Amino acid sequence: MNHSDLPALSGLVPSIAAGMAASEHGPDVQLAQTRHRASLVAGWGIAPGSRVLELGCGQGDMTAVLAEAVGPGGRVVAVDVADPSYGAPVTLGESAARLAAGRLGPRIEFRFGTDVLDPSAVFPDGAFDHVVLAHCAWYFASLGQLRDTLARVRPWARRLCFTEWDLTPGTGDRLAHLLAVLVQGQAEAAGSHGEGNVRTPFSRETLLRLLPEAGWTADACTPVDTAELQDGDWEVASCLELTASPARLAALDEPLRQLVLSQADVLRAVAAPRGNRALAAYSVTAR
Repeated sequence: MNHSDLPALSGLVPSIAAGMAASEHGPDVQLAQTRHRASLVAGWGIAPGSRVLELGCGQGDMTAVLAEAVGPGGRVVAVDVADPSYGAPVTLGESAARLAAGRLGPRIEFRFGTDVLDPSAVFPDGAFDHVVLAHCAWYFASLGQLRDTLARVRPWARRLCFTEWDLTPGTGDRLAHLLAVLVQGQAEAAGSHGEGNVRTPFSRETLLRLLPEAGWTADACTPVDTAELQDGDWEVASCLELTASPARLAALDEPLRQLVLSQADVLRAVAAPRGNRALAAYSVTAR
């Protein structure tokens, strides 16, 4: 599959989205999220018959698109450190069960509760054509953990396909998303841990500096449009929930607590009730 195959994959987006358990709770949201991932996969050139290792698969938004792209002759091994009971309003296990029961199921193997840094998690060298990390890298506990993970999977796959949010806002209407991300990152770095998606936010430039340390050489880095996505609203809500939690705030020392509260005041002033524009994203491929 290459860029010219994007229309073909895009035409399958409604059926892929409908096969997700979360579509029952928000069909329009699921459709937008699936369309975004279909665009990424088409740009990565993941061909039919490919063997793919996906790290941080979560509820399988990218997994389903990858399974469509690799076709009946391909295979997707989808790994996540979380337990199948994690997630709301649909758990990881519920979403995986829905996918497994559908037409894409035979192409997917889910492995939850799996950390590839665990010595017991082993794949043969060259077992995969691609290793994919899609909007999951900020969930790592540290940059060191991400670096070690990328180094661990290096012998297993010939190519890395990576996408994450871009911390450079570009336009003023993305500032609410940016501020929400940075506040959550500060709290996590200071030891106030939560259940959100943001633990270690880092810049695109940081990722490009980190890749050689893990044995990868980037061959492309491109911007990704996110105009349809709702993640700006979700992160604003997560940040305001954090700053309203006495337990989360109590874990911060007084100077940082006051800084976080002041930033929350600014966030409330600049954020819209809904429709906050998401940060742009970027896509990197490496070998």
